[in-house]
Amino acid sequence: MADDKFTELKGERVTLRRFKHADVKPFVAYRSDPDVARYQSWDAPYPLAHGERLIKAMRRQHPDTPGQWFQFAVVLSSTGELIGDCGTKPDAADPRQAEIGYTIARQQHGRGYGLDTVRILLGYLFDSRDKHRVTASCDPRNTGSIRLLERIGMRREGHMIESDWFKGEWADDLLYAMLDREWKAARRRSASGA
Repeated sequence: MADDKFTELKGERVTLRRFKHADVKPFVAYRSDPDVARYQSWDAPYPLAHGERLIKAMRRQHPDTPGQWFQFAVVLSSTGELIGDCGTKPDAADPRQAEIGYTIARQQHGRGYGLDTVRILLGYLFDSRDKHRVTASCDPRNTGSIRLLERIGMRREGHMIESDWFKGEWADDLLYAMLDREWKAARRRSASGA
């Protein structure tokens, strides 16, 4: 059954929730930062009209639509301040698999919010949405994202050489994945303090 009533996933430091219209300006602001956009699919500056369209679309969608990205707003649990977004795209052919992505505003880098965000998102996908496999990809030059994916316990499954024409050049792509049993094992290790 689709999670069409999704509202939020509350964490200790960050909360993943549906976007609100009031999020448009801060959303466009961090997506317009060239450092934030460097390894993302959009260019900076990020147009206000794109932000308005995306947020309007996300208010009508739910996280379980096969083949469609759903973006969650990432806010500080203590203040509600928008600090990023993350997304999931259930596979069109097999919705038991999903891809994830994430973006955190540059001012918030280095504080562990990306790790918190991905941990909450993986918990939702594996524990609540019964996903079997979750994947992520990143540019090998994006060392912060690589560290995050490996720290969370995702396995590097491949390195595709010059596989994508990206922002005017051929770019490599690193592929990461985690299975539900790997997620559960990592949670048990974390709970036991290992």
